[in-house]
Amino acid sequence: MKKYIQTLSVALLALGGVACSTSKEQVASQEELSQYVEPRIGTAHCRWFHFAPGAMPFGMAKPGPSTNGSLGNASGWEATGYDYRDTSIEGFPCLHEFQVGGIVLMPTQGELKTIPGLPTDSVKKGYRSAFDRNTEVVQPGYYSVLLKDYQIKAEVTATPRVAFQRFSFSKGGENHILFDIGNRQGESGAAVDASVVYTEDGRIEGWVITEPEYVKKYQPGAQVPLYFSAVVDKQPDGFGVFNGDNVKQGVRETKGVGAGVYLTYQVKDSVQVTAKVGLSYTSVENARINLQKEAENLSFDEVKEQSHQTWENYLGRVRVETADKNNKIKFYTGLYHALLGRGLVNDVNGAYPHHNGSIGQLPMEGDKPVHNVYNTDAIWGGQWNLAQIWALAYPEYLSDYISSHLQAYKDAGWLADGLANNRYVSGVGTNLLSTVIAGAYQCGIRDFDTKLAYEACLKNELDGKNRPLGAGKVDTEMFVKYGYVPHLDEGNGPDEAFMFSASHTLEYSYSAWAVAQWAKENGDEKNYNELMRLSKGWERLYDASTNFIRPKKADGQFIEPFDPMQVWRGFQEGNAWQYTFYVPHDTKSLVEKVGADVFTARLDSIFTQSQKKIFSGGTEVGAFAGLQTLYNQGNQPCLHISWLFNEAGRPSLTQKWVRAILNEFYGTEGIHGYGYGQDEDQGQLGAWYVISSMGLFDVKGLTDSEPSVGLGAPLFDKITIQLNNQYYKGKEFVIEVKNNTAENPYVQQYTLNGEALHETRIPFSALTEGGYLQIEMGSQPKDQY
Repeated sequence: MKKYIQTLSVALLALGGVACSTSKEQVASQEELSQYVEPRIGTAHCRWFHFAPGAMPFGMAKPGPSTNGSLGNASGWEATGYDYRDTSIEGFPCLHEFQVGGIVLMPTQGELKTIPGLPTDSVKKGYRSAFDRNTEVVQPGYYSVLLKDYQIKAEVTATPRVAFQRFSFSKGGENHILFDIGNRQGESGAAVDASVVYTEDGRIEGWVITEPEYVKKYQPGAQVPLYFSAVVDKQPDGFGVFNGDNVKQGVRETKGVGAGVYLTYQVKDSVQVTAKVGLSYTSVENARINLQKEAENLSFDEVKEQSHQTWENYLGRVRVETADKNNKIKFYTGLYHALLGRGLVNDVNGAYPHHNGSIGQLPMEGDKPVHNVYNTDAIWGGQWNLAQIWALAYPEYLSDYISSHLQAYKDAGWLADGLANNRYVSGVGTNLLSTVIAGAYQCGIRDFDTKLAYEACLKNELDGKNRPLGAGKVDTEMFVKYGYVPHLDEGNGPDEAFMFSASHTLEYSYSAWAVAQWAKENGDEKNYNELMRLSKGWERLYDASTNFIRPKKADGQFIEPFDPMQVWRGFQEGNAWQYTFYVPHDTKSLVEKVGADVFTARLDSIFTQSQKKIFSGGTEVGAFAGLQTLYNQGNQPCLHISWLFNEAGRPSLTQKWVRAILNEFYGTEGIHGYGYGQDEDQGQLGAWYVISSMGLFDVKGLTDSEPSVGLGAPLFDKITIQLNNQYYKGKEFVIEVKNNTAENPYVQQYTLNGEALHETRIPFSALTEGGYLQIEMGSQPKDQY
């Protein structure tokens, strides 16, 4: 059969991408950027999807090591998977996605053990193996490690839908490869059933059905099945099946929780075995097809090289130049995480898991789907990070991402920003997806179904009737009725259904404004007026006596008692100190209400105090460590705040504090990476570093009718953004920074294409038309240009 993905351009098309103008030869002649990616950054207390080094950008197959994934996570959000502080590996799962995980392989030597054991076991009880971190090789698209207990080298890489795992056995005697299928893995939730078979023609195939915690919460009764079809390149000397520690030698098939297959190799000197694992979310048959189409005739080393070249192409969309290697590591690791998550769901033939549990079929164009379907964590806050970098450098993916959500809308009747195999997994109980869709539209990305998208966004903002919990914004009806969400301290359902009245009001006000700009362009005056009325919801909660946003009851009275530092009462994952600044669409009105001098002084003092805690939870390891603070860079509600000085006429303070956050909150270590174990949320904190370190950021999330980008002080001496000319007029946009040293943190002059700028903002179109921005730096703050 003709080899699949023979060239870099074909590899990109397999991911649903559109290759930009850079050729393979051009990429080869430039500095390789993968060397600056350190996937282990921030892996202490990291989420399941954070560490999958074998994956391609936005791929389905995400192989990588797990140190504690079998422990699961009780509430659906806790850290699980690969913990930098652990010292043993329990297997190599092929799937690492939001609420989705499983299909684990593990090589062992000697006595057969079929349960992983615990990372805390003082005496070895399972098949897990100790490892030394200095034996790991961790790169985008490739991972290897020496398993100390067995002296086995394990390696992983992948095509978009096929995981490759290669094991080098060096000790004589019995060596094994376990296919541990029927167990909880990471965020997958409990396994409720499984089946695995070693076929007469040498395939290992099967499935596992899981119940992720968020699926149980947001779409009760739904399940998430995972399918696989694998081949190995060397026939084993023995085989058997197991369910937990119940082993049946020579048996080919087993079912039920804990199901697995083992292959045994009698090794004399050494042997190397490669497993190709085709994956699917629809059927074993489609897993076979994915394997055949993408990888049947490819070797491990060929796939590794193709993955490497694909990563180089994607990372090379943005090239930064600096003598500070640590900043390049932070930048390209952040960009890597922005491109790693939210991976493929559909098969090569367009089959995909439908919201109702059946198998859907995407329309095809030739031999490929017209668009792809993706798994995705909620996009809560993504308008300030992922959406901006995708819009600028990866518009074809942003378009595909939107089409994926529109497919879910057609299937389920609602936009749902958190999806696991098209099952509802909101996670936050709100829904800001319409800001990302509206932003893409305003940026000129319009090759999705814009009519359907507008309909979906209007419904997302205005319709509360019979709205399922998984679609978020279940208090939309109250917001439309009152113009704000009335507060309740007690109510029905989970907290997000009634407790987060103030933060929901702020979010809904912003998203209403974003869709209103689209309504205005469409000439939809009725909906424009209604959305603009709702966009003022934040004003209805502004308490002039305290200068805080304050939750209000249905009778119009502010809640008592009121503590602006209190978390969770009225504010989701934050407090009034943090959320009062959540008016991105109308910051100038907020500044006027507070008073420009008071606004700037309060904001400046907040950062001065927050710097003492590294702008989040200090050195406490935990996703929610920074919630009860003045400012929390480790969570979404705060991610625009350091850029608000620009809106208040004090850009020098944006330059000062953004640089401080970039230098101090972000690290290059396993523990101090994105804060200390703060929640990176499928690339959001990494993408914030990327966009902010380039000195580009829009607090409105590019949702204005003519979107523009605020300017800051880039960390880098030169930045070259490659533009996709299927969406944008320009070839590249270049930023060059003069006198760029630690002693010169302040911008003295911006010059765009030879013309001096007098404002700290440029149209988004100025970027995408291509051009040259020169920035002069100096030691003294300057606010007037």
